[in-house]
Amino acid sequence: MAFSSIADRDRVESRPYETQDVPATIYRTLTRTKDRFPARPALSFQLLSDPHSRSCTLTWNELHERVTETANLFRDLGVGPGDTVAYLLPNCPEAAITLLAGATAGIVNPINPLLEAEHIAAILRETRAKVLVTLKAFPRTDVAQKAADAAALAPNVRTILQVDLNRYLGGPKKWLVPLVRPRVKVAHKAKVVDFEAAVSKHRHDALSFEDPEQDRVAAYFHTGGTTGTPKLAQHKASGMIYNGFLGGSLLFDENDVLMCPLPMFHVFAAYPILMSCVYSGAHLVMPTPAGYRGDGVFDNFWKLIERWRATFLITVPTAIAALMQRPVNADVSSLRTAISGSAPLPIELYNRFKAATGVEIAEGYGLTEATCLVSCNPVDGLKKVGSVGIPLPYTEVRILRRTPEGFHECGTDEIGEICVSNFGVFEGSIYTEADQNRDLFADGRFLRTGDLGRLDPDGYLWITGRAKDLIIRGGHNIDPAVIEEALTSHPAVAIAGAIGQPDAFAGELPCAYVELVGGASATVDDLLEHARAHITERAAMPKHVEILPELPKTAVGKVFKPELRKMAIKRVYDAALDGCGSHVTEVVDDKKRGLVAKLSRAPGCDEAAVTERLGSFTRPWDWAQDRT
Repeated sequence: MAFSSIADRDRVESRPYETQDVPATIYRTLTRTKDRFPARPALSFQLLSDPHSRSCTLTWNELHERVTETANLFRDLGVGPGDTVAYLLPNCPEAAITLLAGATAGIVNPINPLLEAEHIAAILRETRAKVLVTLKAFPRTDVAQKAADAAALAPNVRTILQVDLNRYLGGPKKWLVPLVRPRVKVAHKAKVVDFEAAVSKHRHDALSFEDPEQDRVAAYFHTGGTTGTPKLAQHKASGMIYNGFLGGSLLFDENDVLMCPLPMFHVFAAYPILMSCVYSGAHLVMPTPAGYRGDGVFDNFWKLIERWRATFLITVPTAIAALMQRPVNADVSSLRTAISGSAPLPIELYNRFKAATGVEIAEGYGLTEATCLVSCNPVDGLKKVGSVGIPLPYTEVRILRRTPEGFHECGTDEIGEICVSNFGVFEGSIYTEADQNRDLFADGRFLRTGDLGRLDPDGYLWITGRAKDLIIRGGHNIDPAVIEEALTSHPAVAIAGAIGQPDAFAGELPCAYVELVGGASATVDDLLEHARAHITERAAMPKHVEILPELPKTAVGKVFKPELRKMAIKRVYDAALDGCGSHVTEVVDDKKRGLVAKLSRAPGCDEAAVTERLGSFTRPWDWAQDRT
């Protein structure tokens, strides 16, 4: 089962995919696993991070029953193959159940609870969701209020099903929650129903409707961070099953336990993890609703590994950096491999993790637009640290460079745009909005990822940067990874994010923001001296380095660079405006112009001087009071 070499990939790929005995639907995939391992654990969840706290475990038979009755409920609520069930949930069993049941009855649409209500509503309107599954009001979370506010702006939502997390508590806390449950202001007209009460009324031993084999769109996943209106990627059932097949063929079997503190609204958790478990029979563990963000999760993490005897850890570089600030204070001998994705892993962080745990990290690569998986380092074979491994079975990766005559295929170790074709790529129609699909494919079927990379002589894929993340200094392209890797090699640095700050002469100059290891100390001068010793490309030397208590991050642990860019714009423009009677009040994300600086205009402001001083910068600005 272990993925140890290119030969393993080729062994799986030696037969046509159609002859690999892959079930035709998600529900049939789940049913096959239920029939093979009915009494084995499928899904475990604990609401609190204490390794001795109450937990809930569903067997494969029980999970199958829950998915069946939930899919039947959705169909009774009017959800057909072309209708949408959205969910706005933290991690909990109901999130996984809704994902599988929603994709069986219709189209499922997971939504990030960290988005603002207006953005959530925009997604609900775009997908025309009929049903929204969300939380009942619960202490220390505003998800229920966000859902109510979003539903008021999305009249297409007819039914709201509420999940009460209190059922996962025990003892005095269970009795206390009803007394402190926050009140939700409601302005929508949707019918509000208790999730558990509603599903329990439906048949759990068989679907009440046909589960046809024809492939179709079964999920909408939004892309992007926590600002701006996200794009919606369409995923076919075949692509979701294909991701499960990859994990079940190369990585996991029924004896594995996957610790997954990543959110179930993101493709990394939904497909390479959940669908791989559904395909293989492996056991999925979700520690707390907020995963890595949960109270006490990092402090208790190694003890959670020991409690569940986890064999695989699913993680991201920022989480690894946080874990390395805590002692390994438990028996983690069950842990065989950590799989990291979402962002490149600095080699120093890899070395720290291996030294502390004895466990190696296998980096992988995927993206929402490809229904996730593209490549992975062999878990038991040659790992090239810093690479994202070899293309997975039935995946073709090309490194292309666009020329006036068309796309040119790059040679070995030549950097170009990573373009992908596999069963997860919905050719021609990635996004729900047709305009967003323009110029998205090369040679008709290769998805242009926007990531820059190269293939080495052994076929390993290396990501060298993001096309839109390039720092362009006077026409010189600078890869931010060069700066980030140099800074993270400093023992006091946990994580770094490099961006281009505005410059009146060069257009952009490189700058960097860093987060230090807990308890460590370093000055900006220390970091600059270290950078000078480790950055060989003179143009890439950062002109500004700033230490932050914590770098802004997305829900899945990526450094959130739009926020860093806003900070840099404000800092640079405020310096340029010194003495003009104006300053940057905020930097906003404009759909047409990108990031726009909003300026104060107090009495006595020298508007001519403002215009003159900012006239040489390429980043747009306008007056705060002119905002519409």
